[in-house]
Amino acid sequence: MRIGACKMETVSENLVQNETHSTEMRADRRRRVLKGGNLYFNKGYGAYQCTVRNLSEGGALIEMEDSSGLPSSFDFLISGEAKPVTASIAWRLRGKAGLKFL
Repeated sequence: MRIGACKMETVSENLVQNETHSTEMRADRRRRVLKGGNLYFNKGYGAYQCTVRNLSEGGALIEMEDSSGLPSSFDFLISGEAKPVTASIAWRLRGKAGLKFL
C-alpha cells in the first residue's frame, strides 16, 4: 500500500509542476467576467445574445447556445459599454467561442 501512496504523490507533484510551468499563448492577459453581450451582423439585421466569460484588450471568451451561425466578423457590444468593437471568431467549440478584436 505504501508504494501506491508514493506513486500517487509523484503523479500529483507532476501535475502541479506542469500547471505551474504552462506557457500562456495569448498576447494579452484575460480577466474573468460575467457579463451579457450582443453580436450584430448583416448591417444590424442579424443578432445573437451571448455571455462573456473572460475578457482582455485583444479578445474575449463567449458562451452561447449555438455559435455555428456566426459570420467571420461582426460588431460585438458588451452590456454597459458605450460602443461596439469589430471582432472575428478565433475558434469555436460546443457553445463557446474565442473572439479576436479587430
